[in-house]
Amino acid sequence: MQPIQHLAYVLARLADEEHYLFTLSDLRGVLPEQSQGAFKALLGRSEKNGLLKRICHGLYLYPAAASAKGQVLFQAAARLRANTFNYLSLETVLSDAGVISQVPMNWITLMSSGRSHIINCGEFGHIEFIHTKKHPADLTDQLIYDSRCRLWRASVSLAIRDMRATRRNLDLIDWEAANESV
Repeated sequence: MQPIQHLAYVLARLADEEHYLFTLSDLRGVLPEQSQGAFKALLGRSEKNGLLKRICHGLYLYPAAASAKGQVLFQAAARLRANTFNYLSLETVLSDAGVISQVPMNWITLMSSGRSHIINCGEFGHIEFIHTKKHPADLTDQLIYDSRCRLWRASVSLAIRDMRATRRNLDLIDWEAANESV
């Protein structure tokens, strides 16, 4: 079996509606005998023929199994920073709660114990990680787990505190709506 056919076979067996994002190490495990150059060429061919779609550096989407297209950015953020403490906050949470009037299109904001960084995910949008020194144990009463996004989500009051702490623009906040949500 050709390497690309083997990759397609394994992805068809492993992927489902919940698991459709794969890191380079996930994909490398399918074909460990390939040289680095051959593996890189295989990924290029897989993208060209539509077997895989590159989300960002090191993360690929298997389109045949991806049904939750609107959740790709959230689930990509969860995969990219799986080993750090992250939670949705700032404009993303405030917009979802109706506290700010503008909806960030294809842009999500998360607080992260990792470094601050904006990741360009092409047609899917951007993921903005903002560094925080906060510890999960200190925020347990302010976070809920959002299984749809596969990420922790800040309360409105925590998101507003994060906005202040990161010196984000507070002009868009509807304080009346914010007070109702708190």
